[in-house]
Amino acid sequence: MTDSDDRLLTRIKTLAPVTAADLAAALGVTAQAVREKLARLVDDGLVTFEDRVEGVGRPRRFWRLTAAGHAHFPDGHARLAVDLLEGVRAMTGDAGIDQLIAGREAAQRRSYAAALAAADDDGPARLRALAAARSAEGYMAEITADADLPGQFVLTEHHCPICAAATICQGFCRSELALFREALGPDAMVERIAHQPSGDARCAYRVWFRTGRPSDR
Repeated sequence: MTDSDDRLLTRIKTLAPVTAADLAAALGVTAQAVREKLARLVDDGLVTFEDRVEGVGRPRRFWRLTAAGHAHFPDGHARLAVDLLEGVRAMTGDAGIDQLIAGREAAQRRSYAAALAAADDDGPARLRALAAARSAEGYMAEITADADLPGQFVLTEHHCPICAAATICQGFCRSELALFREALGPDAMVERIAHQPSGDARCAYRVWFRTGRPSDR
């Protein structure tokens, strides 16, 4: 695996579903060079594609990572996490899992409170600080403004280092959603709009603040 392959996989992970032309533009190379690399990555089982008919003309080909492609990124020792969770559940039932999640939630609450402290009551600043904290944990988080809904933002997490654990125990995801709402403050509204453990390419959350949603004005 070359550095250029790694960069291409990273771009696919953050942009998928994405065309070869858009990948070429993002990487500053030719579309033909990207297509040649994509062909090799298909052979390696790291990427796949679907052809979509959009209006008239030829179908457009959109690329995304396979499960093996996602596994190319750090996974937080997924197999170990799953084994430990299954062991806890076997010994203590769901009550033991709930205690584990509560302990993790308490530690994250303290961490996020410290990370967001400097933002005071500035909602967007708190959101940016939360994204930075999540990226430090390996979630590859970014914030974008919603062009169609002024005052609203999308927090996108392109990687889930606990995806394997979250897939068998949805309590982790419920806990994180509650933590986001708490960390961003009482004026923040947060809703999940994409969920990687459920099959989406990434996790994403729509965030707005009570003064920022047109229907609340």
